[in-house]
Amino acid sequence: MSLMRRWKRKMLTVAAASALAIGVMPLSTTHAATGSAASSDESIQQGVGQDILSNANYFGDMDPSAVVQVDIVMKVQNQSQLQKYINETVTPGNKNYHKYLSVDQFKDYFAPSTSQVKKVTDYLKSFGIKSSVYKDNLIITATGTVAQLNKAFSVDIQKAGYKGKSFHATRKAPRAPKKVADNILCILGLSNYSNLTSNAVKQKVDSPAKSKDSSYVPGELTPQDLIKQYNVQGLYDEGATGKGQTIGIVTLADFNTQDANTFWDKMGIKTKPNRISKINVDGGSGWDGYDETAIDVEQSGALAPDANINVYVAPNTDTGFVDGFAKAINDNVAQQISVSWGMSETLITQAVEANQETPEYADVYNQLFMQAAAQGISMFAAAGDAGAYDTARQVDYYDLSVDNPADSPYITAAGGTTLPQDWIASTGDEVKVDKERAWGWDYLFPLLNDLGLGMDSGYYISGGGGGFSKYFATPDYQKGVKGVNKYTGVTDFTISSDLTTATVNSNPTLVKGTGKGRNVPDLSMNADPESGYLLYLGDAGTGDNGGFQEGWGGTSFVAPQLNGLSALINSVNGGRVGFWNPQIYRFAKENNSPLTPLNDQGTSNDNLFFTGTPGTLYNQATGLGTPDVTALAKHFFADGKGNNGHGHGHGRGHR
Repeated sequence: MSLMRRWKRKMLTVAAASALAIGVMPLSTTHAATGSAASSDESIQQGVGQDILSNANYFGDMDPSAVVQVDIVMKVQNQSQLQKYINETVTPGNKNYHKYLSVDQFKDYFAPSTSQVKKVTDYLKSFGIKSSVYKDNLIITATGTVAQLNKAFSVDIQKAGYKGKSFHATRKAPRAPKKVADNILCILGLSNYSNLTSNAVKQKVDSPAKSKDSSYVPGELTPQDLIKQYNVQGLYDEGATGKGQTIGIVTLADFNTQDANTFWDKMGIKTKPNRISKINVDGGSGWDGYDETAIDVEQSGALAPDANINVYVAPNTDTGFVDGFAKAINDNVAQQISVSWGMSETLITQAVEANQETPEYADVYNQLFMQAAAQGISMFAAAGDAGAYDTARQVDYYDLSVDNPADSPYITAAGGTTLPQDWIASTGDEVKVDKERAWGWDYLFPLLNDLGLGMDSGYYISGGGGGFSKYFATPDYQKGVKGVNKYTGVTDFTISSDLTTATVNSNPTLVKGTGKGRNVPDLSMNADPESGYLLYLGDAGTGDNGGFQEGWGGTSFVAPQLNGLSALINSVNGGRVGFWNPQIYRFAKENNSPLTPLNDQGTSNDNLFFTGTPGTLYNQATGLGTPDVTALAKHFFADGKGNNGHGHGHGRGHR
């Protein structure tokens, strides 16, 4: 078995910064269908920066009949009221407790009106552009030819190339009339400088000579091990199986449904037959990232064996990622949804500053997550696998950064831990972890050094994502929780002033400070590949012969595991838990909290920078800590059974 195990964490790389939205400003007057802009029209912010557009090599006009799809993202209305209502649905004693909205109700209260949306669709129709509107009135998918889009937005879409990439783009800034743009947040897809890519990380360094801890085989953990570690068995004893629940997974890669069935069968887990539904969004996706989707389905489905699983497979593009969430949330069938793809906030910020990305990028997803919370859908996202340095997994830049969309205040960010282990490597180094700690591979640094590996090997920057969001303010549910917006850090690395290089610090010291913004993650479970899991992969799309592979990890495991546990909790209580975060932060302050904070301080408990502080309830390495799942379920429904239905009007203004 390998020392440096393999883990899987799908990321939307910096290429996404150039492939995404076009911010729309309020505009004026009506556009003629001739392709010439009216003099009173105003320019719409381009989604791809002028550096790329000016320096690109343009090969000529696109085929006028070539078909292009764009997403027009509308603005959420009455956002402060929506925030208030979401909080009410998870506050015991409130009249709206567990009274979740249907999609129609969300649309009536918090989305642009049908007449406002019609102004956009009528405008598109006048150019022959076909459109469809998601049920929530927030996403309009428009499909037209290059010629039609050129006329509608006064652009000139051309073939182009830049730094080895081929794409289509327009030098001209798009334009549109005010009545069309008034309620538009942004447009995605007029330019597609680069498709989003995924990073599959499979690392092997050494084989352990022997294990001194016979309690488990490192890297070969099963769902049964998780059940034991986090006290899930009590829910099964009460008859919980996930029956009546649907698990939703949003992913950007295709998968083989038989892999999951084989995994469950070989694990001895009896599951509901024909439970997996593959839902292709915008035509589905290819196989790049196949193993990520396999992880999500196998792990979530193992924990809730009688739950249905809806897998929303979308293209690895800007519009594909948005439409995957929009489809899952508007279907409103899954009571819980997870995602294991993401991108560093820093990369998004750099793209925005270079005019390569719309500033509204993160808000597109946040709006959809707010809708999910109002509908009582529990959302989970992987927090990242580069510890406190999320950007460094993608480029050599060592700033303290967190992952999007896990940074959204309306999603539960899943962090990572390392389980106890004790084994001897082939070098003679003893690798020992005494108790569960934050996942950070500083405990492997001596071995990595003895193996002669350097920073460029990619092994040193590995750990559970966590820190402070630069996009979103500290949400109310985090305020007043001891440890939030304050931190203790460990100086594992000496980082250059320009943040482009890092070297291991042989004498780490503790530093204390304050932060601001949304604190990430929210809670954590085992994610370290060294104490990781078995994964079953068939031969489709992998190039392997198929079979079990050991030593997989990453917070990509934790998000779907929480997804499956949510289905289990909901099934035993007969309702929807709803948005987890306001509830678990409240539980953490109670004397009988179902969460155990990992607040040991120092290099034995850090994610390469952030560590615990004794006496606190929260730290930016592991959030509120680890759950006792059986106790957590009792807390969620301590005030009575959940309400599976939806509310019927709650005093919100109807436009």
